[in-house]
Amino acid sequence: MKVVNESFNKIKSIFNIIQGKIAFYPSIIALAGVLLAIIITTLETTSVSNFLQENFTSLSIKSGDTALTMISVCIGGLISIMVFSFSVVMLLLSQASSNFSPRILPGLLSDKKNQYILGYYLGAIIYLMFILFSIRPEASENSIPSLSILIGVFITIFCLGSFIYFIHNMSQSIQIGNILEKIFNQSKKRLKVLVEKQYDEEGSLKVNKNWNTYKINRCGYFQNFSQKNILKICEENDTKIKILIPKGFFVLSNDDFLMSDKEIDEKILHKILNNFNFSKTELISDNYVLAFKQITEIAVKAMSPGINDPGTAINAIDYLTELLSLRMLKNDTDIHKFNDETLLEVKTLNFKKLIEDIVTSLKTYCMQDPILAIKIKNMINYLLEQKAYKEEYYSVLKNQINLLEKELS
Repeated sequence: MKVVNESFNKIKSIFNIIQGKIAFYPSIIALAGVLLAIIITTLETTSVSNFLQENFTSLSIKSGDTALTMISVCIGGLISIMVFSFSVVMLLLSQASSNFSPRILPGLLSDKKNQYILGYYLGAIIYLMFILFSIRPEASENSIPSLSILIGVFITIFCLGSFIYFIHNMSQSIQIGNILEKIFNQSKKRLKVLVEKQYDEEGSLKVNKNWNTYKINRCGYFQNFSQKNILKICEENDTKIKILIPKGFFVLSNDDFLMSDKEIDEKILHKILNNFNFSKTELISDNYVLAFKQITEIAVKAMSPGINDPGTAINAIDYLTELLSLRMLKNDTDIHKFNDETLLEVKTLNFKKLIEDIVTSLKTYCMQDPILAIKIKNMINYLLEQKAYKEEYYSVLKNQINLLEKELS
């Protein structure tokens, strides 16, 4: 049972990564198209098709040539629509990368609505191609798969409606206001979960020189890990673990990755490391810090000489202000307990480093605009009035406001 649970958690974690790929849902729906074709073709061997021809004469096709022509037209039209849709996606992604930030591309690619629609096209084309194989030009009226053709026509009409929605959805999703709102909502949702589940910093692990450090032989962005599996391993082996690399950061091969209060043999270490997922991309749903990076980069890019869009920069700073006020409610330590005992601690990007990175980037590229300079100052003043997890956060903000006043004077 234990092995089954570990395998399930591992599969679930891997699934969360691959479902963000643009080809994931289209592939699933394409397979559904194959299965539908097999099922409908099987039904054609029963009296269903004859019943359709006898009772719904206007919906049945009596000529094999007509049936072939109709299916061919549907396939050709769907292929044209699919090619156009993919072209639109690639064009808009290119524009988003150049005008806003390359970091937002994984979020746009993981939009399930667009994946579903592209899957509908692919599934419909595959279904119609299978039906096409079963039609002969010289076929008699009774041997024409009327039911299969009728379903294919309805599927094609559905795809045409999906195409209209696809154009509408893409035109909305590429607007910078909607992009910022989506990033903000994802990060806010993730932060709220972390704030609600956080433990007091007093429960953090006390690391000393007797702790053992272990390296990792993989590289990539530290995306996620199976918390339940690692806590069980720690409990079973009576050990405590501290992860040295924050989530979302790039891990280099042979980096010091974790520490343990007891020596771990190779077998247990391998078992622990198998519960960590690494990726070449970053997702906000796994790492809220990425939202701060993306919104900051959008603000900076908006103030570049080639774009010069202060309005977008102001909107980005507004979203940053709200997210930072929520981040102030979170501690700087990510603690995980098992039976009220801290067994796992993951290093996180502390508030001081986070605010310094954001304000430094904004000051470098936005201070030449007086309105934005005041906006940045107002952001920090607003944060000083908000509730914070600890008083140290206020000291960090006061230091930043002092530096800003020196530069503005």
